[in-house]
Amino acid sequence: MKRNFKTRLALALIAFSFLPAAPATRATDAPEATPYMAVFDAVTDAAPEPEPQGGNINVNGFFSVDPAAQGSSFQAAVVMEIPRELHVNSNRPLGKYAVPTTVKVDAPKGLRVTPVSYPRGAVRSFSFGGATAERLAVYEDRAIFRFSVAVAPNMELGVARVRVGVRFQSCSDEVCFPPATRELVLAIAIVERGTPVNRINDRYFGRGRR
Repeated sequence: MKRNFKTRLALALIAFSFLPAAPATRATDAPEATPYMAVFDAVTDAAPEPEPQGGNINVNGFFSVDPAAQGSSFQAAVVMEIPRELHVNSNRPLGKYAVPTTVKVDAPKGLRVTPVSYPRGAVRSFSFGGATAERLAVYEDRAIFRFSVAVAPNMELGVARVRVGVRFQSCSDEVCFPPATRELVLAIAIVERGTPVNRINDRYFGRGRR
């Protein structure tokens, strides 16, 4: 009796395995989303990550005169404006893995530039979300990098262009953003020796200098 029952059960299972597969459901027949499916959709439809806040750093360049005469010298300044909620690693940031701020100047033939003078950074302690605080030298609010430019006595008259590249890393009190580079092209007219020139941008070079 038990043997006959087992035989009938085996035959039924074999017959069931040969039944045709159920047709695929259409999109309109799809079941309602489960909580798991809803979470998946929320992830795939999420807004993209925000842009690195290094883009909020403004970098501009200025000369102390306009125009510049043959055989003369003048000053140049690269000014970095830093939002209150951010800081930028200094040229000597102290931290082993902190990316220093660097300013590279490329002048055309007939202009000679001095090495860039970097301001001293303010030493602050940051935890960046961790338990151990790290001391870093940083720039806050505004940082000004200066260099001098000498014009050759026989420099060709016309417009000269000085190219400046500024590389830096900005951080908040909790996280550091990827390093960024700003490229500047500073143009100045070269005129004959003895031509009167105007002193400009005194707030960076003369009275009221910071």
